[in-house]
Amino acid sequence: MVRIVGLGAYAPPDRLSNRDFERFMDTNDEWIRSRSGIRYRHISPPEVLTSDLATEAASKALMRAGLSPKDVDMVIVATSSPDTLTPSTACVTAAKLGIGKVPCFDISAACPGFLYGLEIGSGLLRTGNYRYVLVIGVEAGTKFIDWSDRGTAVLFGDGAGAAILTEDDSGYGILSTYLQGDGRLGELLKIEVGTAYPPGSWGVRMRGREVFRNAVVQMGDAAITALRRAGMEPEELDWLVPHQANLRIIEATRERLGLPPEKVYVNIQEYGNTSAASIPLAMDEMIERGLLKEGHNVLAVSFGAGFTWASALIRWG
Repeated sequence: MVRIVGLGAYAPPDRLSNRDFERFMDTNDEWIRSRSGIRYRHISPPEVLTSDLATEAASKALMRAGLSPKDVDMVIVATSSPDTLTPSTACVTAAKLGIGKVPCFDISAACPGFLYGLEIGSGLLRTGNYRYVLVIGVEAGTKFIDWSDRGTAVLFGDGAGAAILTEDDSGYGILSTYLQGDGRLGELLKIEVGTAYPPGSWGVRMRGREVFRNAVVQMGDAAITALRRAGMEPEELDWLVPHQANLRIIEATRERLGLPPEKVYVNIQEYGNTSAASIPLAMDEMIERGLLKEGHNVLAVSFGAGFTWASALIRWG
């Protein structure tokens, strides 16, 4: 079984409160909180790159695993806000960590990117060619924000989360995964950066109601599928760790699984939507708070642009 042997996360210290937006935008704290649950979001300054955030999170994961950078055999970075289109943020991060010559590549799967990375890393470990794979979900998405669009500017924050994967017979690890996508819905949520858009037109574009409706359905489906693949019932879960995008989406997923609120971890109020960093950032916070215990069954589930959605059921240890 593939196990997470070290997990770490990082969020830049600077943050914006909802009231900060009132100074330059027609919005207010109550409007933002009632629609999303967000109170704050962490913002990286211009000189701090996506790879810098990734390096901080990866360093913490390596420390928790008791490993050095030289132990890492592969680096996978999930991000929608890379330093550059090429070289990959994975290559840049590996260099900053001092990892040396190993395979490095980025994946673009939006908010579920970290869960996509877990499945890809797990599959590659099973080839027997690698011992430790570093998977990082990281976003500095606020650098692409259209700050005049109150429908998206208030939602996103920056951060990174990293996991060290290995294969062993401990009995702990990833019990099941589920990945899915539907490119026909891509126009509903996108970052307009690339060959399809002229320079200067950057920004996140979202049709909020349609995104919400699809997210509620697919988050629930992904959660149920991961449980079914592992032969587990919702009542056997210790924790649901959902993507932190919208409190109402989280609540709808909880209700579909029939879980009590105390089994759902929520930190959207502090970080906003950190996309691919969201789930490992939440799990790191759970470790820091002493909430994640050995043997806990943890279901992580996410939904994002593309459209993509994914889930992973983990027995923690």
